[in-house]
Amino acid sequence: MAPYDRLRTDGSAQPLETGTWWYAAVAGEAADSFSARVRKRMRRACLGSVLLMAIVYAGLVLTATGQRWENAVLTGRLTDETLAAAHEANRTLQHITLSSLAAALLLLAAIGTIRRRYALTAAAVCTVAMSLLLTEVLKRFLLVRPDLVGAPPHLTQNSFPSGHTTIATSVMFGLVLVVPYRLRGLAVGLSALWAIAVGAYTVAAGWHRPSDVIGADLLVLAVGCGLLAIIARRGKVAPARTRRRPYRTLFVILPLTLAAAGGLGLGTVLLVDSMFLLDPADPALPRVAYQAGHALAVGAGAAAALLLLGLLRRVDLDACPAPYRLTGTLANEEAGPFPTEADHEIS
Repeated sequence: MAPYDRLRTDGSAQPLETGTWWYAAVAGEAADSFSARVRKRMRRACLGSVLLMAIVYAGLVLTATGQRWENAVLTGRLTDETLAAAHEANRTLQHITLSSLAAALLLLAAIGTIRRRYALTAAAVCTVAMSLLLTEVLKRFLLVRPDLVGAPPHLTQNSFPSGHTTIATSVMFGLVLVVPYRLRGLAVGLSALWAIAVGAYTVAAGWHRPSDVIGADLLVLAVGCGLLAIIARRGKVAPARTRRRPYRTLFVILPLTLAAAGGLGLGTVLLVDSMFLLDPADPALPRVAYQAGHALAVGAGAAAALLLLGLLRRVDLDACPAPYRLTGTLANEEAGPFPTEADHEIS
């Protein structure tokens, strides 16, 4: 008999009360439960984000070819015909300060507290705080930027990953945790627009390299998915009531898909062109490299938001786990307490 199939003292098999710590532990532990599948999905996404972040750092920061390309991106910013955009970017970035960060945290805490979702509120605040703390530690102490190409001093300062992008993307993750399921698409759409703009602005203003923006997006993905795996481990997730939402598809999913595919696709083509095909002495190299970096920054931000929506598709973070009945007996130890109807499958 499995430990979660213990019969009651009176021999009955009444459904256990949902929302208790014992119920949550069982829901998170059973191998075939909804919570276990969500946890596995989030854990894989977390590990994949860490791996991709390591690849980006190794390829663009620890190689001479990558450093030359990113230095060309910063140089190409000065050849941009729309220098007004760069100046506007600097003014925009000045608003992302400690005061704006505190305001974002207060907003997350207020939404979660009003809705009485205290565990999700704590997870949302932890996503922002842990992401920013890890960014500063990695940038200042661990992920150094060795000078492999003899660049000028102003191009050798380490900035991987981007702190500005980390703040914007982590606030987007926090909103997803505290808003209701029916408003998740709207929250991601609005906050992703801001996060993508911040990432692109940091490149346009010369504050960060493209790898810094991509690394920040992947770092927040890793932290956010790790915390979501912990939430699923506690059995605090449930299948969402599926209903067609054409407006979310039209105004959120489709734009994010186009931005992610267009930015990453165009950026990759221009990256190969500027890194391997153009002559290093070609005066067009900085301009092409800057366009590639800008496109990759936009595509990475859109892809992070799209991946977040995909990972949480039909996953309700508010609802209690679905009720179940104790079905195990001494003769049937394989029986489990969780329903297998299609309504409880995630796709």
